[in-house]
Amino acid sequence: MIIRLLSLLLALAASPLSAQSGEVISARILPGWRLADGSHMAGIEFTLAPGWKTYWRAPGDAGIPPQFDWRGSGNLAGVEVLWPRPRIIDQAGLKSIGYKEKVTLPLHVKPRKSGGDVSLRGVVDLGVCEDICIPAQVEVSGLLDRATTRPDPRVAAALAAQPLTAREAGLTHVSCQITPAKDGMSITARLTLPTTGGTETVVMEAGNPLIWVAPAKASRQGQSLTVQSYMTHVEGRPFAIDRSALRLTVLGASKAVDIQGCPAP
Repeated sequence: MIIRLLSLLLALAASPLSAQSGEVISARILPGWRLADGSHMAGIEFTLAPGWKTYWRAPGDAGIPPQFDWRGSGNLAGVEVLWPRPRIIDQAGLKSIGYKEKVTLPLHVKPRKSGGDVSLRGVVDLGVCEDICIPAQVEVSGLLDRATTRPDPRVAAALAAQPLTAREAGLTHVSCQITPAKDGMSITARLTLPTTGGTETVVMEAGNPLIWVAPAKASRQGQSLTVQSYMTHVEGRPFAIDRSALRLTVLGASKAVDIQGCPAP
């Protein structure tokens, strides 16, 4: 799987663009509104050409996640990107995870100086695919006015489309058994969780971009969901797994669940 992913990344880097990025994907800042705690809720809206798709933060078997650079901004302390529920996309026999047509990613923005406007300026590097995959880069900018307090329905809808929390979904147990394996670690997660509907896909993230996580295999018996995966360091180095950073997202036909942290059995 690592070889297939590296091949895809090399193809993205080497292939000439069949279309300019602006013809395939465009983006804009939705200025949003100032929150009572002084932070700001904004959004970045991506619009893709018909038939094209882009990727979630964990892109699955193939794809590259978006990378955000906000260094051109003014009065900015930090930006947290929030992720609406993605869809499972078949891509030449591989299972990728992402979005089609149009998606708004909410942005939780923290001003450096409380009570001031934020001049948000960013560069986003991301992969987009139709029959072929190409790298794309979009630039966005917008003023986040401290005086605006009325919620933007587009951003509010994207916030509402996030996966359920573990508590909201009725999770009553989660544990992860981690054992050494050749060149890495095997991990088995056991969850007690009501079904999310239909065939369930579980995405496991290590919380460290240098740890590669194999596509997980999930099986369910009643309320019990078992998830198996494998992790290895991309540079072949020894590594440790931070249980508090482990993240499991269960994607079902009717809902999705975001589970953060996985203690020992």
